[in-house]
Amino acid sequence: MNIEQLQSFLDYKAKQYESKVFITLDPIQIPHQFSKKEDIEISAFLSAIIAWGNRMSILKSAKRMMNMMEESPHEFILNHQEKDLKKFKGFVHRTFNERDLIYFISSLKNIYTKHGGLEKQFSTGEIDLQKRIHQFKKIFFELDHPARTKKHISDPLKGSAAKRINMFLRWMVRSNERGVDFGIWKNISASSLSVPLDVHTGNVARKLGLLDRVQNDSKALRELDIKLRKFDPNDPVKYDFALFGLGIFEKF
Repeated sequence: MNIEQLQSFLDYKAKQYESKVFITLDPIQIPHQFSKKEDIEISAFLSAIIAWGNRMSILKSAKRMMNMMEESPHEFILNHQEKDLKKFKGFVHRTFNERDLIYFISSLKNIYTKHGGLEKQFSTGEIDLQKRIHQFKKIFFELDHPARTKKHISDPLKGSAAKRINMFLRWMVRSNERGVDFGIWKNISASSLSVPLDVHTGNVARKLGLLDRVQNDSKALRELDIKLRKFDPNDPVKYDFALFGLGIFEKF
């Protein structure tokens, strides 16, 4: 395919997979259970953070987290007592365990009570959104924390593609016109978003000639960003649906 044919193909696939059917098998279904802005963003953040491995397992663990927070994550985070944290005993999703989750709850309370909430943290500071992720991590871990827990927030300035945080940002920022993403954060432009780069999107991108770098790291993300912004500078991450769909559903 030449460039024009490739763009046309990816535009078609992006429209095909950005549909409500996509939600039924994706972690984004968890925040779709809520209507309150803070509940949406908190449930989305926590669901995105554990989004690696088998998708059925991810959904099971995310639903369990919401259940333990009494289906009101914002209220629970703001008003929980020490005794309420006992219900998290034994929680584990791959390497994310109860100690990690308890710290995340404490840090989110700090973010909402002392720093204006999640949206503000990603909407201020550096223009480059990947640098904002780096800034966010510093704020998120300003409380005393287990050393092991820091690995659960990736840092693009240390070479990570930050797949899970970039996915969370896509959910919050992109328009909800097609009923998948939410578009509830108005202070970040969709043009600044980056694709959640993982093994599926990376492999498909390489097969299509969009990515040369072998590692799925921050350098690969920059390379892919440049290519996709040429196709649609206003909404480059719509192609996440195309790349992911081709990899997961079509085994491209």
